[in-house]
Amino acid sequence: MAKYSIVIKKSAAKELAKIPRHDLRRILSKIQDLFTTPRPPGAQKFAHFELYRIRQGNYRIVYTINNTTIEIHIIKIGHRRDIYNF
Repeated sequence: MAKYSIVIKKSAAKELAKIPRHDLRRILSKIQDLFTTPRPPGAQKFAHFELYRIRQGNYRIVYTINNTTIEIHIIKIGHRRDIYNF
């Protein structure tokens, strides 16, 4: 299976900078796992959008998968109480 490249949206990078360090390491580990497994166990697809989300504690990582260019676009990263307000 091909390795996917990961593109983090500028706004998602800003959100990532605000996350506490002990949670940040776990989130970055989850993002690294997406290189080889874009749909890991526990990933859920949004009902009306081509978006997926994975959980890491109280934080969520929302992303899209582009199979033609083999890219994963990280759209939003945040606490579970704030993440679903797009």
